[in-house]
Amino acid sequence: MTTETQPVSTAHAVPLPELSAELHGHVVQPGDPDFDRGRAVYNAMIDRRPAVIAYCRDVTDVRACVRFGRAHGLPIAIRGGGHNAGGLGVADDALVIDLSEMHSVTVDPEERTARVDGGCTWADVDHATIGFGMATPSGILSTTGVGGLSLGGGTGYLTRQFGLTVDNLRAADVVLADGSMVRTSESSHPDLFWALRGGGGNFGVVTSFTFDLHPIGENGTIIGGPVLYDFADTREVMRWYRELQPALPENLYGWFGLLTVPPAPPFPEELWGRKCCGIMWSYTGRHEGADEVLEPIRSFGSPVLNGLGPMPYTALQGAFDGLYPPGLQWYWKADVFHEISDEAIEVHCRNFERTPSGHSTMHLYPIDGAAARVPQEATAFAHRDGGWNGVIVGVDPDPARAETLSSWARTYWEELHPHSVGGAYVNFLMRDEGNERVRAAYGDNYDRLSRVKAHYDPDNVFRINQNITPAE
Repeated sequence: MTTETQPVSTAHAVPLPELSAELHGHVVQPGDPDFDRGRAVYNAMIDRRPAVIAYCRDVTDVRACVRFGRAHGLPIAIRGGGHNAGGLGVADDALVIDLSEMHSVTVDPEERTARVDGGCTWADVDHATIGFGMATPSGILSTTGVGGLSLGGGTGYLTRQFGLTVDNLRAADVVLADGSMVRTSESSHPDLFWALRGGGGNFGVVTSFTFDLHPIGENGTIIGGPVLYDFADTREVMRWYRELQPALPENLYGWFGLLTVPPAPPFPEELWGRKCCGIMWSYTGRHEGADEVLEPIRSFGSPVLNGLGPMPYTALQGAFDGLYPPGLQWYWKADVFHEISDEAIEVHCRNFERTPSGHSTMHLYPIDGAAARVPQEATAFAHRDGGWNGVIVGVDPDPARAETLSSWARTYWEELHPHSVGGAYVNFLMRDEGNERVRAAYGDNYDRLSRVKAHYDPDNVFRINQNITPAE
């Protein structure tokens, strides 16, 4: 792993009582009892010591923090409610603007919209919306933060039917680098609105999002669950899946994974610790026609587990939360793939055979259907021409295994990368991957993003992210 030079602390020169006096929320600094808990992030490989953590309660708090950070030369890191592969919500000697205490959701069932605070997780959103039988596209873990996932694009169970999360963003409230606030939409600051939809946290602090909502399933009850096959069947299953998935109705979504069956319920004990391949399915249509739609899945191969069944959408979203709690060691490598070639399948089989831990996995998420029909230039998200969003993750609870996890993921990725389009989903990039990888993530949209960055943040105040350099 890359060894980073630790910066010289500037915290002693910062008048933190002044900041504390301005806030409705509260601040935590080195030496406080809650400091170590406050600086910890989802990925335990990340160990940073900020100058101060400011827990904001409202927009005025956020504006005060941005102004304070700039006035005192502090780097500014933004942390929403969830997790990030590279731990970009915290940095050494930075002012961390923590939004986790801003987590309300307001649903308008007639307009079919939800206004969501920047510190929410998707569990907050799903809890509020599914009571009305509706949802907006998000990811596959309910502990994921709304802000991070949305600003990077947002792929998940509803992508094929309703597009990416950013395709369902109607408006956003944003605190800019000068401490002012704007409300942005297609008709207000449209250049900023374009950039927010995939451009990450480069342009400001988003304090609220307004999303479109969609009815799903039978009043929020869907049919879903995992179908697992023995690892020895991986080649056959991947070839079947690559042909089947694009041809399925758009209200049926399945992401493919290589995994080790967790040694815990609801998995049968005889499968615990067994390497498998599998697909996590989600059917969000009317149940009356479900048997016909699901027949190709139910009739294929010899699954060792068929977990398909009716469930609340919230149960699907939270299915993996307990398996991946905060505090594990994570190392991610990612790419986007237009196809799952036979050569790529061999790379998957060879590398997953030597997976370093039971938590380590590989996922392929479809990007097709409604997401692929949005023009490439309509949002900052750059990978819309079909295929899969792939990620390799080395995961384990033991810090002593960090190098083993990262080495495995990097080796796997180096063999697989030639079969990709050359760029990755920006939310899956690690902290230290460099500007070339950021450019590849945005493709032809990068130069336009750089110009928008120069307009709204010419001094690159918001740079603790997958950074887009302001244009000259």
